[in-house]
Amino acid sequence: MTELSITPTPRARRPRPKVVSLTEGAAERVREIMAKAEKPYAGLRVGVKNGGCAGQEYVLEYAEAAAPLDEVVEDKGVTILIEPKAVLFLVGTVIDYEVSKLSAKFVFKNPNETDACGCGESVTIQPAERD
Repeated sequence: MTELSITPTPRARRPRPKVVSLTEGAAERVREIMAKAEKPYAGLRVGVKNGGCAGQEYVLEYAEAAAPLDEVVEDKGVTILIEPKAVLFLVGTVIDYEVSKLSAKFVFKNPNETDACGCGESVTIQPAERD
């Protein structure tokens, strides 16, 4: 009996859409904040944690380095590191930066959000469906 030798044919992977994107205002503000940071950071870490009256909260923090399983997104000159457990909750999210007379804050426009609390600090997010 002869052995069969099967060689897989490499094929190009289709480009994946970015998990999150930034508006120009949000990118500009992140670049400003990073430029004033006490030390250099690898990027902005974005995640979701349990908490608040609606069940979940968005998390933004400096990232000293990318974790091995982080999803890395480059957008408008900003490196965004997304925690692996947050990816399905954030697919399609646009992060904006809004300034009003009383506040200035990052705002998440997330198509997976199904509810939010009255104060706007927490949300309910359903994971995106896998294709």
